[in-house]
Amino acid sequence: MISLDEAVTARLESHGQRFEVLIDPDAALAIKRGEFDGDLEDVIAAEDVFEDASRGDRPPETALEEVFGTTDPMAIIPEVVERGEIQITADQRREMQEQKRRQLINKIARNAVNPQMDDAPHPPERIERALEEAGFRVDPMEPVENQVDDALDALRPVIPIRFDEVIMAVRLPAEHAGSGQAQMRQFGELQREEWQNDGSWVGVVKFPAGLQNEFYDLANEVSAGEADTRVIKDEDEIGTR
Repeated sequence: MISLDEAVTARLESHGQRFEVLIDPDAALAIKRGEFDGDLEDVIAAEDVFEDASRGDRPPETALEEVFGTTDPMAIIPEVVERGEIQITADQRREMQEQKRRQLINKIARNAVNPQMDDAPHPPERIERALEEAGFRVDPMEPVENQVDDALDALRPVIPIRFDEVIMAVRLPAEHAGSGQAQMRQFGELQREEWQNDGSWVGVVKFPAGLQNEFYDLANEVSAGEADTRVIKDEDEIGTR
């Protein structure tokens, strides 16, 4: 379950009765779109249906039976969300907007590069300043994934930017290969790996281009600064030694 502070109220009025449930805002939107595939218990603040959630008042069971054909809250909650309206306060709206703004900035920074600077990553601070300069406003009621394309369209007149992936080869010396390779291979999509005769490990990993600095940091961390790394520009190189 989630806390009351994280929940919004979904309200349905029917047959002269009011029914309210407390639910995570993103989950509520997903249910409305028919896209929710999680565990309902994880996204509600109470396994209950209210007449007035702020006071804790509950509707009579006869009303539940009349409108929903059941008194089971876990069966009723999705129906209230789907058929009803999502109620959010001004404070909740601001908090949701700020949370989604941060998620959007981080998502763009993870995937975006500067094509005019040899595909170097854009720091989150630069993305944040550019979004402000572009006047882009995050919609607190829309999933972040649905706002990325619009954000990129707003950013392009302000900074050179594109989404990309990078393929990176890394070699860990023998004394660090045993423990280090497990972390490196999990950083992204492992394209190829090979143990060398001297005990060193070579791996080729594909990951979002905005994470290049994190990749270098991890390679240095697991090898005490002795890792060799290079960007693979041509995917034909992956199969060569």
